[in-house]
Amino acid sequence: MVVEQHTEELSSEATPLLNNPPAEQVDQSTRMAPVSFSRGFTILSTMGLLLFIQATNMSMMTTAQSDIAEDLDAFSETTWFNSAYLIAMSSVTPLAGRLSQIFTPRVYILVSCVIISIGLFITAAARTLSVFLLGRALTGCGGGGIMVTTIILTLDLTSKKRRGLFIGLINVGMTIGISCGAVLAGLLTPAFGWRIIFWFQAPLSLVLGPIQYFAIPSSSAKDEAPWGRSLVRKLAKVDYAGALALSASVFLLLFSFASPEIQFVPLLGCLATSAGFLLIESRFASEPIIPVEVLRMRSVLLTCLAGAVSMMARWAVLFFTPVYAMVVRNWSPASAGLILVPTNAGFGLGGLLVGWIHIRQNGSYYSSNIIAFLSFALANLILAILSTPSSPTAAYLAVTFLNGLTVGALMNYSLSHVLHLTRPDVHYVVSALIAMSRGFAGSFGSAIGGGFFQRQLKTSLETGFAAHGLPKQDKLIRKLLGSPALVKSLTGVERVVAVQGYEQAVKTLLLGSCVLALAATVAQAGTGWRPSRDDRKVQGGLADHMERED
Repeated sequence: MVVEQHTEELSSEATPLLNNPPAEQVDQSTRMAPVSFSRGFTILSTMGLLLFIQATNMSMMTTAQSDIAEDLDAFSETTWFNSAYLIAMSSVTPLAGRLSQIFTPRVYILVSCVIISIGLFITAAARTLSVFLLGRALTGCGGGGIMVTTIILTLDLTSKKRRGLFIGLINVGMTIGISCGAVLAGLLTPAFGWRIIFWFQAPLSLVLGPIQYFAIPSSSAKDEAPWGRSLVRKLAKVDYAGALALSASVFLLLFSFASPEIQFVPLLGCLATSAGFLLIESRFASEPIIPVEVLRMRSVLLTCLAGAVSMMARWAVLFFTPVYAMVVRNWSPASAGLILVPTNAGFGLGGLLVGWIHIRQNGSYYSSNIIAFLSFALANLILAILSTPSSPTAAYLAVTFLNGLTVGALMNYSLSHVLHLTRPDVHYVVSALIAMSRGFAGSFGSAIGGGFFQRQLKTSLETGFAAHGLPKQDKLIRKLLGSPALVKSLTGVERVVAVQGYEQAVKTLLLGSCVLALAATVAQAGTGWRPSRDDRKVQGGLADHMERED
């Protein structure tokens, strides 16, 4: 994404960034044109802004949730504020790799920007909960495409020596957005209302799309004008039945867990559509969205599982440490958002450091992965122990930094490791699957984690009020479940019970995240340190398919 200035290339302003695999592995038509420094800088900065917009939409609900719930009278539906965005993002993400391959990344990123802009406009103008959630879902559809395209451009436009560094930069862009989302919402919402952030982001996304489209270099043959016969040919190559079945299965799975109680009918629907997807891809699709052979690779499946589970544990920190700071430590909403700064600084720094210092070539990072995963589990355990009203603030912030540092490192290590275990022929699809698994984590983190947190909080509040002779507090409990900021207005016994309830719920959730991190470590350990014999056979067949495709 930035000009890769090799010594022998200094005489040329336009330096090729693409570190292509051997010609016999990749079709020549997929190669992009050389990139100058100015164009590389434009791609990098524009993509950073798009990642910033996407990430702020993940974290801003932690501090804006109370105002939105009051404005839309949706205290019981607050878990859907993030779930609508993240479920839509996760439903689109698995398609993004294949669609980027068909339409090229530059076209797909343009479409994604238009979709995310429309979603932001609808969200900003929403006067009812249903319209608000529609806007959040459309924004998520655009956000899923942006995340995958970012990874694809990193693979296409950087050398293997610098690949880890730029993956670390992706983490930096995400972490800045996540940090600023909670802080900006905490600062701007009391003064200007919660809609101001969406009104600002919508036109910005609409402008960034065309800039990115013209900045990304075109490939020599495949990147024709995105209209006319070229568009018809590309649309004909889309596996619509497979795409619909895959998106439906992801949506039904996440929807079933996002509800306050697990919905078994959508879960059964997920199983049916998943079976339909596998049947379509294996028997009927000439150009499958995700080749079944890739889904059979042990390294890919276990990396996706480890990524999803570890990021679920990570989202517990991102969603609920601001709530802990606001209620248990009595910080203002803006100050509560600032608690994410050290953990997200660690997240960006962790990925950046390992990419800059350690990940310098295409190779196995097995032991580094395991160490990073175990360190992440330890950080979650310490954070749960320190989640009390009287623990030292400096120690708490230091552990949140360590939490971010370890998860940033493991994300970079795990992606680099799975790229080593798979051939370049399938890297587009693998990248989409990895992004999908991490998107699942956000959805599950907000849905399952949010549901678990609310159940723990409800139990603690009911027990606490009953112990003080105040058993009939259903209306107050309902509001406390959806509005942490309400605790500040309480006094006496009601405030004591509310603070203790939130403290116990946060501690229990963080202990659960430690268990999840350990489970993710076991899954990552199963990937092995070298490509398996079966994966090499599968990849050979895929290589032949890719060569015939164009």
